[in-house]
Amino acid sequence: MRLGKSIVAVVFAVAAVAVLIVVGGGFKRTDPGQVAVVRDGGPLDDTGIRQVIPPGSGLTWVGLWSSLHSYPAQQRIYTITTDAKRASSSGVDEVTVPSADGVNLGIEGTLYFTLNLDTEMLKRFDDRYGTRTYLGQDGESRYAWDGDEGWNAFFIQSVRPVVYNALRTQIGAADCADLLSSCALVQPSTTRADPAGVDSNASITRAQDGINRLLERDLEQLLGGRFFTGLRFTLVRVTLPPEIQTAVNSAQVAQAGIAEAKAKASQADVEAETKIRQAEADAKASIALATGKAQANKKLQESYRKCRACVEIDKLKALPGGITVYAPGNSDVVVPSR
Repeated sequence: MRLGKSIVAVVFAVAAVAVLIVVGGGFKRTDPGQVAVVRDGGPLDDTGIRQVIPPGSGLTWVGLWSSLHSYPAQQRIYTITTDAKRASSSGVDEVTVPSADGVNLGIEGTLYFTLNLDTEMLKRFDDRYGTRTYLGQDGESRYAWDGDEGWNAFFIQSVRPVVYNALRTQIGAADCADLLSSCALVQPSTTRADPAGVDSNASITRAQDGINRLLERDLEQLLGGRFFTGLRFTLVRVTLPPEIQTAVNSAQVAQAGIAEAKAKASQADVEAETKIRQAEADAKASIALATGKAQANKKLQESYRKCRACVEIDKLKALPGGITVYAPGNSDVVVPSR
């Protein structure tokens, strides 16, 4: 009898634990960086959306057998770069776009965006994109809410083509030299032979603004709703094909050599000009000195003509010291020495 009661107690205990486990499975929570769309999934329920759980919520009753579609609630960053370490997806994510004058330009940039957390928008998003799978680069099919891999697979198939189209539209409308001033060195057709006269920063800013306008419009139209907010694309760098970059490097080296030669020639001209000016100054000084002496001598001669006694006085003044007798014209006079 006691054995039977013990068995019954154990059965009830096991059943209670099982009920707690099942019932506990009906409570869900979200991390601060996640928002969840809850879909019914019980044997007597449909698969419609039951509710939306905001980011960082506590335990929330979602019902038994319901499924949670968790999406990123924080700002996301999509990077286009040739550096595999910084790429947002597996491998290298690079965009090559032909410019208006036919140069294939490599584009590197970053797109910032956030999933629209409005409840109705989240429901629409889950209806459109949370009920189908996307093929990842590893060959596996995943839902958009199936971790980072699933989100990246959704983004690459649904969003990236829109980003690429915006880049091709805006970059393709500009000449190479508009975006890279160095293109003027190797593009004979350009009218801007001097790269220093090209304001590539202003052109890049205009292209960047155009890309953002296109993304705002096209993503809403093509995806079927304003599912993203805070859209901002930053154009980080524009690169040339290797063969053209090599030509640019050579042209820059040649220009540097020309500039150096001009600088040396200019310095030599400066030195020659300095020598010429110094010689001219010396000549002018010599001429001025000679002219001064000639004028002084002329004045002296004129004064002598007017005053013959002055001549004799000046002669006496010019005699060396120690002479006691002076008899001009008399050769018999002897000057005794002291």
